[in-house]
Amino acid sequence: MGKKRPTRVQDTVIFKVSLLSISLFLIMAPAVSPALPLMYKAFPGVDQAGVEILVTIPNLGIIIGLIISPFLIAAIGEKATVLAGLIGTLLTGTFPMYVSAYIPILISRLLIGVSIGLYNSLALSLIPRFYRDDKGELATMVGFQNVTGSLGAAIASFLISWLITISWHAAFAVFFLVIPVFIVFTLFVPLPKDKNQEQGSAQPKKKQHITSEIVLIAVLMFLFYLFYMPVSYKLPAFVIAEHLGSISNVSTLTGVFNLISIPIGASFGFFFKRLHDKLFPLGCATIALGFFITTFSVNFAMLIVGTLIIGIGFGSTTPYLYNWLDLAAPKDSVNLATTIVLIVVNIGCGISPMVINVMSSDPKQDLLISACFFALGTIYGLIHYFHVRKSTVNIII
Repeated sequence: MGKKRPTRVQDTVIFKVSLLSISLFLIMAPAVSPALPLMYKAFPGVDQAGVEILVTIPNLGIIIGLIISPFLIAAIGEKATVLAGLIGTLLTGTFPMYVSAYIPILISRLLIGVSIGLYNSLALSLIPRFYRDDKGELATMVGFQNVTGSLGAAIASFLISWLITISWHAAFAVFFLVIPVFIVFTLFVPLPKDKNQEQGSAQPKKKQHITSEIVLIAVLMFLFYLFYMPVSYKLPAFVIAEHLGSISNVSTLTGVFNLISIPIGASFGFFFKRLHDKLFPLGCATIALGFFITTFSVNFAMLIVGTLIIGIGFGSTTPYLYNWLDLAAPKDSVNLATTIVLIVVNIGCGISPMVINVMSSDPKQDLLISACFFALGTIYGLIHYFHVRKSTVNIII
C-alpha cells in the first residue's frame, strides 16, 4: 500500500473557512439600508439624497482602499494588510453606534469602504496562492468565495431586521462580526513566504505587471457590471410603472434574489469541472434570458421567474470571470490584476445609472438594453469558448 499524502494546511476545513471568512464583509456595507427610514428623521437638516449617500459612499471608499492596498502590502505584508483592514472595518463600521452627527458618520462610512478596499483584492488573490496547482479546487474555492460575500450580506440583513427594532444606531452593531473573523484569520491562515524573501536579496522581487488578457478581462467585467446593475435600481420603478406589484413585493424579491447566488456559487466548482469554458456563454445566455423575461413580465409570478434566472446566470458567470482572472494573471502579479479588476468593477457599478439613463429614461427600455447586451455577451462567450478550445487542441497536437 502506498503512503497517504500528508494533509496540507490548505486542505483543512478550518483553513478554508478562515481564508474565506474575510469575504463576508465585501458587500456588507450597504446592508444597513433598512435603517434609512429611521435615519431620515434623525437628520432633519439633511435632505433624503444626503442620507442615502450614507449607504452608497462606501463604494467610493473601496476604490480608494484598492489603490492604497498595494503600497500597504509592500510596506507591511499581505497578512498584516488584511488584519489592518479588518480592524478598520470594525472601528469605522461600529462608529455610528456612538454618535448622532451627520458629518462624522458620513466620514466613517467613507472610511469603512477604504478599510474593506484594503483587503478586497486579497480576499480573491490569496486563493490561487494556495490552490493554483489544482484547477478543480481553485474553481471550487473561487465559487465559495463568491458565495461568502452573498452569505455575509444575507446574515447582515437578517440581523439588521432585528437590530433596527432597537434603534437605527443598533443596526451598525452588525460589524462586531469582524471580531471572530479577525481571530480565526490570525490563527489559522499562515501565508506562505515569497520565494524572493526566502532567498534574501540575491534575487530582487519581480515587478508586478499586467498582460493584454488582464486588460480584456477588466473591460469585460466593467461592461458586465455596468449592464447588470439595472436589475437592482430599475426594478422598483419598473414594477410600479407596469403595475406588477408593490414596493414591499420588490423588497421580498430582492432578498430572494440575493440568496439565489449562494447555492449557485457553491456549485460553481462542480459545474466548472464538467463544463469548463462553456460556462461563460451559458451564463451570459441565462442572464439575457432572465432580463428578457423580466422586461416582458405580465404579472409578478413571471417577474419572479425572470429575476431568479438572472440570479442563476450571475451566480455562475461571476465566479467564472474571477477564476479566469486567477489563471490568466502572471504568478507574481495576481494581486495587481485583481486590484485593477475590482477598481473597474466598482466604477462600472457607480456610473451604471448615469450611463443607462443617457440611453433611456424608461425602466422597461433600460432592462431591455441590459437583455440585449447579455445577448451580445453570449455571442462573445461562444467566440471565446471556440478560441480556447482551438488553442487547447493546438497545444495537444
